[in-house]
Amino acid sequence: MSALNVNGREHAVDADLDTPILWALRDTLGMTGTKFGCGAALCGACTVHLDGEAIRSCVTPISAAQGKKIITIEAATDGSDRVGAAVHAAWLKHDVAQCGYCQSGQIMSATAFLKSLPRGQQLSADEIDQAMAGNICRCGTYARIRAAVADAARTLA
Repeated sequence: MSALNVNGREHAVDADLDTPILWALRDTLGMTGTKFGCGAALCGACTVHLDGEAIRSCVTPISAAQGKKIITIEAATDGSDRVGAAVHAAWLKHDVAQCGYCQSGQIMSATAFLKSLPRGQQLSADEIDQAMAGNICRCGTYARIRAAVADAARTLA
């Protein structure tokens, strides 16, 4: 039995310590906002925050989360996180979602990226592209993603 702090709440998880965080979230805790994409940390669909850092939950074992805080898309976009709410609003404003499958991972990566920057920092397209490089969008909405991240950054300035 392991204890995981997810979205500010302690959860008991009956799983091996090498179980990926993704499966503890989805299968044990029923939190399906975090998606399975590739299982090899290549697509970013499974992105969550571990102590504020964007990580790929499909390859990160629950043992790595012991004593740390996991934040999922559910908490990042529920309105209580200023940066997550700004990113989510920009995603909607710029109509980023197409099929929507990869969106939670993209929003989590963008949120961690914007939280890592000094407030009010102007962003270039290259900086945004580099920050979002680990997230694959099969629908090809890269220009919309770039616009949404830039818009969220301006909103937060």
